[in-house]
Amino acid sequence: MAEKSFKYVIVGGGVAAGYAAREFAKQGLKPGELAIISKEAVAPYERPALSKAYLFPEGFARLPGFHCCVGSGGERLLPQWYKEQGIELILSTEIVKADVAARTLLSAAGEVFKYDILIIATGSSVIRLTDFGVQGADSKNIFYLREIDDADKLIEAIKAKKNGKCVIVGGGYIGLELGAVMKMNNFDVSMVYPEPWCMPRLFTAAIAAFYEGYYATKGIQIIKGTVAVGFTADANGEVKDVKLKDGRVLEADIVVVGVGGRPLTTLFKGQVKEEKGGIKTDGFFKTSVPDVYAVGDVATFPMKLYGDIRRVEHVDHARKSAEQAVKAIKASEEGEPIDEYDYLPYFYSRSFDLSWQFYGDNVGDTVLFGDNNPTLPKPKFGSYWIKDGKIVGAFLEGGNPEENKAIAKIARLQPPVESLEELKNEGLSFACKI
Repeated sequence: MAEKSFKYVIVGGGVAAGYAAREFAKQGLKPGELAIISKEAVAPYERPALSKAYLFPEGFARLPGFHCCVGSGGERLLPQWYKEQGIELILSTEIVKADVAARTLLSAAGEVFKYDILIIATGSSVIRLTDFGVQGADSKNIFYLREIDDADKLIEAIKAKKNGKCVIVGGGYIGLELGAVMKMNNFDVSMVYPEPWCMPRLFTAAIAAFYEGYYATKGIQIIKGTVAVGFTADANGEVKDVKLKDGRVLEADIVVVGVGGRPLTTLFKGQVKEEKGGIKTDGFFKTSVPDVYAVGDVATFPMKLYGDIRRVEHVDHARKSAEQAVKAIKASEEGEPIDEYDYLPYFYSRSFDLSWQFYGDNVGDTVLFGDNNPTLPKPKFGSYWIKDGKIVGAFLEGGNPEENKAIAKIARLQPPVESLEELKNEGLSFACKI
């Protein structure tokens, strides 16, 4: 099969690819220089919509409404935009082999793509219960959510199993967001997770208590401290029961699993240096191999603010790292210097009428402020993390744009704290006066 050659190739067609394409166009690009190779059948889109508005029973989102870069308030890049910019979108194409020494990529269909500069933006894959040999985990109507196809299959099941029973396996981002949307779709929802509280990698026990309490007021049953060990299916092969380790059995018409993801680095194993589960990069997202960059979920990079190296799985970092890599590529071509990536960790979520934001690092002592009573009509509360006498992280539920900006600023500036008691009393006003 004939080879295709490009100056720049982005492998992966998710959020990072969309933002990288926009930055290339902004920096100056000749027609035919850039190709995006994606396993998915659609142009890059804002993935967070899949666990939120895409699944709403009313006023739901559909493509082309959430193509990149609307998620950050930018323009919507439709397939036509890529054509106008001379960017080749190579969709429904899975790369099965990469040879970075030869600067070639091979697709499942046998196509060969050559490049001068490569951006690895392959993202993550979901962890599946079938990976662990969980009995019955291959039954029908057990869903995972990563790509638009996954969401479409779930929507079909929601229609087919109208007003049925749903079990959510996992208490992280996907678990909490899907628990909410399945309840909004009028399902009887149970959530199951092994940890002592939800979102344990970020939430303190006090923060989690609010969300668990709020979900309970919506009629969602939360079962903690146990795991799904098996599923039984009916004569059609559709899931009907979830067996828990503690002996309980939950009826289920639909199961949604959200137990984490794995960075998709397999194509490049043994060809680039890896660290902390990702591809090791510098502050410009250059890997150990010249002219190969890695961005988003797959990149382990220097976290300048904290003097360590980390891998971050979040849409905000996917967007910003992609833009930084393109700026670095263009600066390098022009012999111009640019600043190293200086990222402030940022996470957010929305479910029901709730909306929270977190900035910084969740280490050290914590101070809870405001009222985290889940029965309040418009709850507003937050938390600070204090390490070595300085605020290093801040969380806020129910904040307005100015208040969210204030907690971001405080996490970046890391002001000193004299007294935790005084900080608790001042609460959000401490951030707003900085």
